[in-house]
Amino acid sequence: MTPMRIAYLDCFAGISGDMFLGALLDAGLDPAILHEAVTALNLNATLKIERVDRSGISSTKVHVYEGLSLAESNTADPAHRHENEEADHSHQHHPKTQHQHKTGHPHTHEREHTHGRSLAVIRDLITAASLPPAVKQTAIHTFELLGASEAKIHNVPIEKIHFHEVGAVDAIVDIVASAAGIHALAIDKWFSSPINVGGGTVDCAHGRFPVPAPATADLLRGLPTYSAHIEKELVTPTGAALLRALAPTFGPQPAMRVEHIGYGAGTRNPKDFPNVLRLSIGEADNSTHAAPSPEHFLNKHHPHDSETVTVLETALDDLSPQILAYVSETALAQGALDVMLTPVIMKKGRPGTLLTILCNPSDSPALQQLILRETSTLGLRIRQDTRVCADRHHTIVTTPYGDIRVKIGTLNGEQCNIAPEFEDCRAAATKHNVPLKLVQQTAIAAYLK
Repeated sequence: MTPMRIAYLDCFAGISGDMFLGALLDAGLDPAILHEAVTALNLNATLKIERVDRSGISSTKVHVYEGLSLAESNTADPAHRHENEEADHSHQHHPKTQHQHKTGHPHTHEREHTHGRSLAVIRDLITAASLPPAVKQTAIHTFELLGASEAKIHNVPIEKIHFHEVGAVDAIVDIVASAAGIHALAIDKWFSSPINVGGGTVDCAHGRFPVPAPATADLLRGLPTYSAHIEKELVTPTGAALLRALAPTFGPQPAMRVEHIGYGAGTRNPKDFPNVLRLSIGEADNSTHAAPSPEHFLNKHHPHDSETVTVLETALDDLSPQILAYVSETALAQGALDVMLTPVIMKKGRPGTLLTILCNPSDSPALQQLILRETSTLGLRIRQDTRVCADRHHTIVTTPYGDIRVKIGTLNGEQCNIAPEFEDCRAAATKHNVPLKLVQQTAIAAYLK
């Protein structure tokens, strides 16, 4: 049985997009993967990668530049970057850095409104890029998570949200490059420590708020967070959204044989506080556990094979199908594991719909609020269930219609299911004007060969 490849994020100094990119690179990711992803966006942006010291810890810092060639960005002086987010971003030859973890001047989340991009614009930009389908899907999902939080805070539909901080070039690059790095590493399962959000206050476009800022706080809803050591903002909306997209298991580092360790640097360098994100990559280590008995494989509800999930459920007989579809899409964007709409007959013979949302327990509070706010129900049922899942991983097969991801399910080390990713197949079928089922069959055949 192939060992599970896992990764653990130590968020003792928070997390931001540039810190995550630095940690990926420091842990051994080929920089060409990030450079190629940035180039594919056609945003006239480049990355500068450098070694820096953070309270004695050697780490990798990533800067995003606009209007420079790769060669020019490699020679640009990081000392001249905009440390103050209120600086004039129309200067195209200054590097762009994540709005968090700055040194020097006090920072603000407010940006020029020329940087505002709608979710639809960002989605189209990513879709048009020459990137693998899996990378596009992760990047778009991350922006949808951001959009859902912003929409909730401002009480407007998600498609009307215009991103300012996270709609700027640097944040788009951070998210898309991170998505490329995530898929290049081919991690089977992500884990994370609780998240240090920092402390103090932060100046946003709509006033001064205690840390974490509103969008960040919403994205972190239900996740284990704490405030310690430093009175600065340590988690950005981009960092929080990437964590949501990764959907890690939170807690202490699991038993693992660590192969690579990377440190991604934030911009600040406070005294006696290493402002870094640590990433450990290796293989899950089960050698300390006793060998399983035969009953282990017969009993599918053995605690080591199951996990707890939360089920949210309500029946509706007075709600527009359009709103039901919107709620379903939003729930998935906010991290729901699955959403089901079942026709039911309710009291007085009324036809209705049973809305069932399956989610991780940590995501339950946010999804409860979504249901109560967006639907006509006055209450919902909540229960904890256990589920048993086959181990799964992806591989990429090459077909006449392009590269297609194939999901492989294994049970006790034996292959039990093969399924081409639907979105990859649909995109290929549309591009080549062939039947969808032909692409699916071709992908399975390529894998079996």
